[in-house]
Parts: sequence; structure tokens; C-alpha cells
Amino acid sequence: MGRATFLQPAQSYANLSSMNRLVTIGEAAKVLGVSITTLRRWQEKGKLIPVLTEGGHRRYDLSKLMSQEFHAAHANERTTIAYARVSNEDQRTDLERQKKTLELYCAQNGWTFEIVSDLGSGINCHKKGLRRLLNDILAGNVGRLVITHKDRLLRFGADLVFAICEKKNVEVVILNKGEDANFEEDLADDMLEMISVFSARLYGSRSRRNQKILDACRKAVEENG
Repeated sequence: MGRATFLQPAQSYANLSSMNRLVTIGEAAKVLGVSITTLRRWQEKGKLIPVLTEGGHRRYDLSKLMSQEFHAAHANERTTIAYARVSNEDQRTDLERQKKTLELYCAQNGWTFEIVSDLGSGINCHKKGLRRLLNDILAGNVGRLVITHKDRLLRFGADLVFAICEKKNVEVVILNKGEDANFEEDLADDMLEMISVFSARLYGSRSRRNQKILDACRKAVEENG
């Protein structure tokens, strides 16, 4: 199985005037891609030790925050989420197969992980599991995301999610970069959903003409699906 890793230390602060400078808790949170609340929790546990200035203010050593060692420890502390998805109920068997594959891979690597799954179209960004995944990533609770194929995440928006992961220092692991066995079936389902969305928007003025066009598209997709 192939593996693609997108983990990169946060670079937006790499061009600051000095890597040895001390930063505020807000700047430290941006560097690490986590919330200020998370930093305070780490501080209470002794995992992040601030420097006290002469005025009694807490500051953080930027060079230590940007080190590979710190980022490795940081990623290991956060949760690994393995995400699985299929388009419809008929593919539930494949969903279970995905989940078992992800579970085995994460267990073999010794990761503490959680499986999150969805049953829905790859063009639907409002699926419960996906929304939860994105919320956890944005909150700084995820250190690693594991998926079987890129399209299991989203049909068209996966690269945007990967960009968010990079910004939040989340490692992305794709188990198989080859073609998904269910690619054609999923694509047909996604096309039908897109037609349904357009149908809802176009039915109205000139609805008879629009309906004929959409019905023809739907028939073509179903016959070749």
C-alpha cells in the first residue's frame, strides 16, 4: 500500500526576524495550529513550559516550537482519525471493509485512533462524520488523518481539506493512491446528486424545457452507471 504524508511544520512564522525570539501565547497557538485553551492545558500538564519575562509575562521560545522534535511529540499526543465513506446503502459492505483496513493499519503502527465514517455522496460537504472531522481538525484535536483513497474524503474538495491539515500540522496518510474499485459507481451516484441539485434550482421558469434536459442527463447516467 502506498503512503502519502503531508505533514509540514507551520511555515508562516518561519520568516520572523529571529527564530530565537519569544512569542505570546496567541502567536504560539498560531505556530502550532491549536487553540490557546489547548496550550494552557499542555502548560498545566508540564508539556509546554513558558519563559517569564522581567515584567512577569509568559512567553514561549519560538525555536523550540518550530523544532521537529516538538512537532513529532505534538502530533503523537493528538488523536489519529481514520475516515471511511461510501456513497449509498448498497455499498455498506465496502464501508465495513474500509473500516477494517483502516483499523488494522492504525493498530499495526501502534497509533491510538478513532474510526469516523459516513454514508453519503462524495460531493456532499455536510455529512455528519465529515463535519465532525473538520471541526476536530480546526480545534487542534487531530494529529493524523488516515484514509484508504483520496476520493473517500471528498470528490472535489479533498485538496482543500489537505491544505487545512497542513496548516494545522495534521499528518495525512493515504493507504492507496491507485484507482478506487468503486470509482465508477460512486461517480455515477455523485452525478445523479448533482442533477438533483440542479433540478431543484432550475424547475420554475422554463421548467418544462429544463426538466427535459435534466431527465435526459439522469437517464444517461443511470444507463451507463
